[in-house]
Amino acid sequence: MKAAIVYWSGTGNTEEMARAVAQGAQEAGAEAALLPCSQFDPGQAAEYDAIAFGCAAMGAEELEDSEFEPMFAQCEGSLAGKRVALFGSYGWGDGEWMRTWEERCRQAGIDLACESVICNYAPDVNGEADCQALGRALVE
Repeated sequence: MKAAIVYWSGTGNTEEMARAVAQGAQEAGAEAALLPCSQFDPGQAAEYDAIAFGCAAMGAEELEDSEFEPMFAQCEGSLAGKRVALFGSYGWGDGEWMRTWEERCRQAGIDLACESVICNYAPDVNGEADCQALGRALVE
């Protein structure tokens, strides 16, 4: 199983989550590539069996719009039939951006492999464990 962990992180919190997701996938026996969203495009989706996308909440609880949102929009059509998972960090609000993102995926026919993980700011011990569990669930 080959997995990509694709993320955008402004402060390092979501990057820390991405590393824990990759660790969980590797512990489950997968080959996991950790990729900033600027290094991923729809053509690469075919190279992976599973993809976890991570993005912090920005503004009024939305995906980061200069790098991550355009990349994800381009990838949406390439994700049908793939195992996909979502994660990200936030500093305010109640996680609305993740619920909106999950619904967007469902409407696009993207099957989410497991429950999404969100962390308020940097992941604590429980958040890190949840991210590792997401990585394992993504590839099992």
